[in-house]
Amino acid sequence: MLSLTSRFRPARHALAGLVLGLALVAGVAVPASADADTDDTPDVRWSVTPANESGPDGRTFVENELDPGESVDDYFAVRNVSDQTVEFALLAADGFYTSTGRFDILPAGEESVDAGTWISVPETVTVDAGETAVVPFSITVPEQAEPGDHAAGITASIVSVQESEDGTAVGVESRVGFRVTTRVTGEITPSATVDVVSGDYSLSWNPFRPGEATITFRAENTGNTILLAEGTVSAGGGSTVFPAEGERTLELLPGDSRDITVVVDGVWPLFVVPASVVVTPTVVTMNGDSSTIEPVTADTIVWAVPWPQLLLLTGIALLILALVWGRRRSKKRLQVMLEQAREEGRRANDAPVTDVPADAS
Repeated sequence: MLSLTSRFRPARHALAGLVLGLALVAGVAVPASADADTDDTPDVRWSVTPANESGPDGRTFVENELDPGESVDDYFAVRNVSDQTVEFALLAADGFYTSTGRFDILPAGEESVDAGTWISVPETVTVDAGETAVVPFSITVPEQAEPGDHAAGITASIVSVQESEDGTAVGVESRVGFRVTTRVTGEITPSATVDVVSGDYSLSWNPFRPGEATITFRAENTGNTILLAEGTVSAGGGSTVFPAEGERTLELLPGDSRDITVVVDGVWPLFVVPASVVVTPTVVTMNGDSSTIEPVTADTIVWAVPWPQLLLLTGIALLILALVWGRRRSKKRLQVMLEQAREEGRRANDAPVTDVPADAS
């Protein structure tokens, strides 16, 4: 497995900051050869950053606002921190977000159809050990390009050969790169939608503690700008903010949708629990300014049967019933005993009096 270095600085904001921190591995089967041995795989480390003609210029991403038909020239630097000369394959391709929220670009074998086709880069660059090569590239926006944000990326990669346990040689492509975002001028129309996918409730079997509601919803970017999405999910009087502290901000490219799951704690089971999702999208401009658009909401209900509480109430009810039944039974037995005593008293009173013989003396 190759060791890569990527010395990117933190982004100034989430829109521009998702640098292609790519340590991507794509397995490609290749014919086995006699010298295909993992022990001989060179330890290659490199970094790729935007640059000017002299070298890295401190940027961690490339952003441009261009008119349809406009072109711009730029540079990036490939630094080889290994102890040998390396030829890197260069690639520009369309960008997308993975299901985990990481930015990526299409692999070399998959055809780009958008901003990846606007970028012209050389096919390869050879960099001596410990040296940095500055590579020119250009971006040309087609005349018919749609207004809005278009994401792509540029990578430098190598393929190493590793041998599996069964003797098959496998080519492993590793690549490092950065993000290129182009905003085409024209009518900018940010918008978003949200739909609840599912809602579930998890009981606390302690009847004196509330449970939690799990809400899954789908946020979709229906506009033509990149959006940052945050908001709240409420259920049964409790609420949870997303993304949580320390989590990556949800970023949606135009046309993207993402399923998000949020857990709301402290929700009491009340058979039917109302739940609401509020997503507040933020539009980030090329100069770093941001503005929010109208929040989008979605409501649903979550079925939450209070089984622990019902069992507790059932137990209390049975206990009360047993006490009442026991008291009624005791009262009835007492009444029977009293009645028996009265009956015996009446019998004693009604018994005939026996004559006593007179004294003969």
